[in-house]
Amino acid sequence: MRILVLPGDGIGPEIVNSAVEVLDAANRAFDLGLAFDHDDIGFASLERHGTTLRDDLLERARTYDGILLGTISHADYPKPAQGGINVSAAFRGKLDLYANVRPARTRTFLDSNLKAGKTMDLVIMREATEGFYPDRNMHLGWGEMMPTPDLALSVRKISRHCSERIARRAFELAQKRRKQVTAIHKANSFHMTDGLFLDAVRHVARDFPEVALNDLLVDASTAHLVRNPERFDVIVTENFYGDILSDLASELSGSLGLAGSVMAGDRQCCAQAQHGSAPDIQGLDKANPTSMILSAGMLMGWLGEHRGNAAFLRAGDAIERAVDTVLRNPATRTADLGGTTGTCAFGRAVAAEVATARRG
Repeated sequence: MRILVLPGDGIGPEIVNSAVEVLDAANRAFDLGLAFDHDDIGFASLERHGTTLRDDLLERARTYDGILLGTISHADYPKPAQGGINVSAAFRGKLDLYANVRPARTRTFLDSNLKAGKTMDLVIMREATEGFYPDRNMHLGWGEMMPTPDLALSVRKISRHCSERIARRAFELAQKRRKQVTAIHKANSFHMTDGLFLDAVRHVARDFPEVALNDLLVDASTAHLVRNPERFDVIVTENFYGDILSDLASELSGSLGLAGSVMAGDRQCCAQAQHGSAPDIQGLDKANPTSMILSAGMLMGWLGEHRGNAAFLRAGDAIERAVDTVLRNPATRTADLGGTTGTCAFGRAVAAEVATARRG
């Protein structure tokens, strides 16, 4: 299996290095046959090539089984015309990585931001290729416009095709979990767009009679995530709502730094930490690599499922267990979780746990 490694901006190179170290350990422990190629994106690419994402690199990425994508400082990039391409958005759109899968769960041995006694174990299935994002909803041009200096307009695209396929992935996942899907929408206001999304989800639900479907307005869902997070199993929603709700859910469960994330299509998967590039701690060995490591583990699980390879499934499970083992010990936690362990040492500790997984 060929993996393309793209370190990215800010703390991206540090946390990606930790994830690669963990994958190296899994590679040896489970005989995965992984091969890694590295390349530049983001500011490193901008300095060297005049663009944050080269066309030839994007095309080459199509040939890989999986991708490790580091954090991106796209808010600080120059305009697209000056080479500032939003790398994450380009990968989602151009490679059709339409399913942004974002789990959020509490851990008994770590503090959460929920009320005492409340727990969370859910997965948000976020459609990632259309919606309100102006770089993803037009064949040509940009989805935002300013007819006058004092008037700005934004266009949202919702299609039945994209809504049905993200819904299908959500129901397939729910079958393996607690058999419940919640569709998040605002169809009482966006009658046509969110109405179409909700209709598409309900249509797909007919193929999964064993999975319960309910729906919830997006504003109400934020209250329920805080008050009753245990009610949620798999959440399916469009791009904009999913972006916001996944950050809320992960922070409530403990921290954005504890949240894995993948962008998946029908033939390819990309692992990327859910949080930002944190340039203020870049190069200080302070970043928590948990999110990136868990994302790499999710990539292994995706490869195992889609390539029919049980060793990859076992490797993905082993990585998740190893992260929990290391986090369980206060002495091996990173500073953001009250510990003193640095980025590199945390990655080594997880890799060491994964290395013993097969013997265990």
